[in-house]
Amino acid sequence: MYQDNIKEIENLINNYFEGIFYGNTANLETCFSLNANIWGDINSSEYFKSVDAYIETVKNRKSPNDLDETFKMSIVGIDILGKIAMVKLHVPMLGFNYYDYLSLFKIKDEWKIVNKLFTNVVL
Repeated sequence: MYQDNIKEIENLINNYFEGIFYGNTANLETCFSLNANIWGDINSSEYFKSVDAYIETVKNRKSPNDLDETFKMSIVGIDILGKIAMVKLHVPMLGFNYYDYLSLFKIKDEWKIVNKLFTNVVL
């Protein structure tokens, strides 16, 4: 059961990565619950968007792929307890060194992102 959950979450995260790297918003939409929120800290500037506004932003920007960036996104860790999970990601893209913390919940037998927290770590 635990390994099944790991595989399902890894598939969700791969869809998330493909959505943000290639600008595939149809793919990205399937990763989030309908009322998810996105909170971030970008160089000390606070960032907040609803999932709909976030997906619209991804839709209207040039994707990392369009900008000829190399895909370097990775899963740092996954922690699962029952129907909840926390996933830490490294998401370097668009000139930023992002780290995401995604809160997941298993809704109707399917893992969904219910909250996204992220920050840019300046090296």
